[in-house]
Amino acid sequence: MSDTASANPHATFTPREIVSELDRYIIGQQAAKRAVAIALRNRWRRQQVPEHLRDEIAPKNIIMIGPTGVGKTEIARRLARLAQAPFVKVEASKYTEVGYVGRDVESMIRDLVEIGVKMVREEQTRQVEIRAAELAEEKLLDLLVPPQPRLDERPAGTLDTTLQSPGPAGEQRSETREKFRRMLREGKLDEREVELKLPDRSAGFPFMQVFSTSGVEEMNMNLQDLMGNLFPKRIKNRKLKVPDALKVLTQEEAAKLVDNERVTREALSRVEHSGIVFIDEIDKVAGREGGRGPDVSREGVQRDLLPIVEGSTVATKYGMVNTQHILFIATGAFNVARPSDLIPELQGRFPIRVELQNLGREEFVRILTEPENALTRQYQALLATEKVELEFTSEAIERIAAIAGEVNSRTENIGARRLHTVMEKLLEDISFKAPEMGGQKVVFDAAAVDRALSEIIEDQDLSRYIL
Repeated sequence: MSDTASANPHATFTPREIVSELDRYIIGQQAAKRAVAIALRNRWRRQQVPEHLRDEIAPKNIIMIGPTGVGKTEIARRLARLAQAPFVKVEASKYTEVGYVGRDVESMIRDLVEIGVKMVREEQTRQVEIRAAELAEEKLLDLLVPPQPRLDERPAGTLDTTLQSPGPAGEQRSETREKFRRMLREGKLDEREVELKLPDRSAGFPFMQVFSTSGVEEMNMNLQDLMGNLFPKRIKNRKLKVPDALKVLTQEEAAKLVDNERVTREALSRVEHSGIVFIDEIDKVAGREGGRGPDVSREGVQRDLLPIVEGSTVATKYGMVNTQHILFIATGAFNVARPSDLIPELQGRFPIRVELQNLGREEFVRILTEPENALTRQYQALLATEKVELEFTSEAIERIAAIAGEVNSRTENIGARRLHTVMEKLLEDISFKAPEMGGQKVVFDAAAVDRALSEIIEDQDLSRYIL
């Protein structure tokens, strides 16, 4: 794994640099950012220690405590993107203990492996795309300029003029091929159609998907591959325009050039040493004693989750995966249950606890203006596609933030997600009329915001206007 880590340019980010990168997208929550930055840096540090100690150093799993909409998921998602690591987000509430109908906790590792394989395959495909494009072009030229049939393939009685003058005929075909190559690259054949023989992917085995949602995925692990090898692949002819055919042929050639065994080895290694599992709503399985109905399986889910977090071997269709060095980040609002309601063994496997703070008006102002993907920039870009220029004054931003904070205080506090609902209500009329407003500029100031959101401001029954 050390070569994988060294090949990753982001693996050597210092904690300060990681926090700085997270600051570009997430406002506040410095304690949580520091915790995940240290956890990510510790992965690089682990690769530098002597090998006899490396396996002994386990990741320090993190549990984030805070209400919805304060940035828990966004921190983990941006961290995984920064680390270029396999990342899967799961909801703890969808798992059931072994023996109940539902997904078992091991399926989160199988999902992580699938993501890791897809990630590595895409990387390997990018490395061979130039060679794949060259091979695809040759195949397409074979369709556009069919080769001369050999003597033994000609119908009986056909005069063989090629053998009588092989030189000129071969040269003529080569010239024709190069002429078509130039036309292809110049786009002069884009409207022409060719016929490709492609595998019929729709001819699958639907019954094999029966197991996938019933908690016994391991029974189905290699069934589809096995059955696929027993039956011949169905081929169908498709007529495609030249650019589409070139794209399809390039994908097929790239798939042939990629070493699947190498992809699997690299993906399993990356999952084991760099994988991140984000378990949301873990407070939903922090069951209370003496529960009935669905509560009965809550502690069972925790006990099934425990060996995965501690470090165990999970069977996947790509091979066995050891979870000892996978980083687990759990989050929950814990407004009903408490972290101490988790079973003690599981608590011990999440040594780092971070409490995220509620967001108020000041944070909302920063969220609307500072991040690279700020909501105001998103709406400006969307309406720019209709040739409508959108502008928000600083007073308008302040007013939007104040209204979002007020709505959160009067109804359910959903954090920064409230900004989405307020902004959507604010721009509803313009979004509807935008196709007819081409070339216009719309400026929102505090008064315009108040006019657009007057019903929300005045009416106590906010549920009529906003979630």
